[in-house]
Amino acid sequence: MNPIIGIDLGTTYSCAAVLEAGRPRVIPNLDGYNTTPSVVTIMKSGDHLVGHMALRQAVTNPENTIYAVKRLMGKKMSSQELQFVAERYPFRLTQAENGDVVIEAQQFRMSPQEISAFILKYIKKSAEAFLEAEVRDAIVTVPAHFDDHQRQATKDAAKIAGLNVLRVINEPTAASLAYGLEKQSNSRCAVYDMGGGTLDVTILEINSGVFHVLATNGDTYLGGEDFDHRLVDWMLDEFSRENGVSLKGDKLAVQRIKEASEKAKKHLSFTEETEINLPFIFSDSSGSKHLRRLLTREKLEELTKDLVKKSIPYLNKAISDSGLKPEDLDDIILVGGQTRMPLVRRSIREFLNKEPNDSMNPDEVVAAGAAIQSAILSGSISKLLILLDVTPLSLGIETEHNTFERIIPRNTTIPVREKKPFTTVEHEQKRVRIHVLQGESDKASDNTSLARFDLIGLAPEPAGVPQIDVTFGIDADGIVTVTAEDNKTGKEQSVEVRPSSGLSPEEIHRIIESMVNKEHPADDKIKADKHESET
Repeated sequence: MNPIIGIDLGTTYSCAAVLEAGRPRVIPNLDGYNTTPSVVTIMKSGDHLVGHMALRQAVTNPENTIYAVKRLMGKKMSSQELQFVAERYPFRLTQAENGDVVIEAQQFRMSPQEISAFILKYIKKSAEAFLEAEVRDAIVTVPAHFDDHQRQATKDAAKIAGLNVLRVINEPTAASLAYGLEKQSNSRCAVYDMGGGTLDVTILEINSGVFHVLATNGDTYLGGEDFDHRLVDWMLDEFSRENGVSLKGDKLAVQRIKEASEKAKKHLSFTEETEINLPFIFSDSSGSKHLRRLLTREKLEELTKDLVKKSIPYLNKAISDSGLKPEDLDDIILVGGQTRMPLVRRSIREFLNKEPNDSMNPDEVVAAGAAIQSAILSGSISKLLILLDVTPLSLGIETEHNTFERIIPRNTTIPVREKKPFTTVEHEQKRVRIHVLQGESDKASDNTSLARFDLIGLAPEPAGVPQIDVTFGIDADGIVTVTAEDNKTGKEQSVEVRPSSGLSPEEIHRIIESMVNKEHPADDKIKADKHESET
C-alpha cells in the first residue's frame, strides 16, 4: 500500500509528515531540512527553484522570486484583501480575463495554483525519496477561514503536482489531533495559530478520542508577513530620514531589507536586541551609503503591538461562540512561527490568565496532525479517533433587496443537513433563481458567490403562496449540496457546489501535460552552478 502523507502548505514554510509506528514523523526535504520555504524562483529558461535554493535567489532576483503565494490562492485581483498586500510583492501581479490573479515572472504567466504546485511537487519528491515509495495520496491543510474558492484552489494545486487530496482539513484542527493523540484525560483547549499569512483560532473539546470542534474564528490576512512589513517600513523611513533618499522604488534594496527584517524578528524572540547591518544599500555621486541599525525587542513590540492586539478579539469571539469562558479552557496550544514572538505569548497569557502550551514544534505540528488524519482515513491507526469539524463560514442564499439569508450558520458541526422554506415575490412566477453564497455579511453582494441554478416549472400562483424548500447539505469532506423543491408540483433542482478556483478542468489538464511533457517547468532541482549562470 502506498503511503499517505500529511502536508502543511504554509505561507512562509511548508512541511510534510507521515505516520510511522503509530506516531507522526516529519519528512525531511531533499536538502535535509524539516521545513521548506514556500518560495519559488522562475529562471529565464522556464526552469524553477523551490525552497532554500529559491530563497537564496530572493535578494539578487526579486522580480522573479515568488513568495507568500498562499495569500493569492482563490482570490480575485479586485478583492480588497488582495489589493492590500499586492503592492508589497516585488514580482508583478496582473489580472486574467476572468478576474483571477496572474503572476508574471520572466516571460511566463502563471496562476497561484501553478506556483503552489511547484512547492507541492518538491514536497512529493522529497517524501518519495525519504519513504522509498511512490506517493500519490495526501491530506492537505488549509487555514480554517479559507473559503471554498481558496480550498478548491489548494486542491487544484495538489492535482497539478500529481497528488490526490483525500481530504482538506483545517490547520488548527490538524494541530489539535497532534496535541491530543497521547492525551489520556478529557480536555477543552484553544488553538491559536498565527503563521506567515493567516490567523486561526479554534476551540475544541477532546473526549475519549473524539475531537469535537466547537467554534473557529480568524483572519486570512493577518500573519508574520505583516510583522515583517512593519519592520521594512520602519527601516525605509529611518534611512530616508537620515540620508534624504527613498529606497522604496529599489526592489533589490527593499528585498535585502525584508530579508534582514525577517532574521531580526526571529532573533528578537530569543534576545533583547540585534543589529541590522546592510552595507552598500545605496550609491550616488556622493558615495556609498549603508544601513546600520540596532533593533531592540522593545522597538519591535512598539511597531507591531497593534497587530497582536488585533488578534485577541478573534480569540475572544471563538471562545464566546463555543459557549465557554476563558477559565473553562484546560490548555492553549500555539501554532505557527509567529507565536514564538514573546509579545504574542504574553498577550495570550494575560488575556486567558493561563500559560500557553509550548510542548510542540509550532512549525511542524500541523503537518503531524495531517499525518494522523491520513491514518484515520486509511484505518492504519489502532487508537479510535473521530474528528468532528465545523464549517467556518455561513452558507445561504440571496433573497430580495440584496439580502443574505443564512441556512447553515458558521460553526455548525459537519456533516450537516438543513432546510428552510421560501416563497415567490412576483405573481404567477414560474421560475426562481437560487444564488448560493458563503460569508458573514447581511448584504448578499458582500459575500462569496458559490453557485447559481434555476428551479423552473412552478405552478402559477399569487406572490407569497408557493412554498419552496431550500436544503443545504455538507458532507465530511466539506462538499456542499443545495436542493430546491416546489412543494406543490414536486419539481426539484439540485446542484453540488464545487466552486471553481479559476482554473477550468481543461486548464488544469493543460498545465499537467506541460509539466509532464516539457522541461518547463517540471524538472527537479537544477544544479546551482547552472542557476547562477542564468541569473
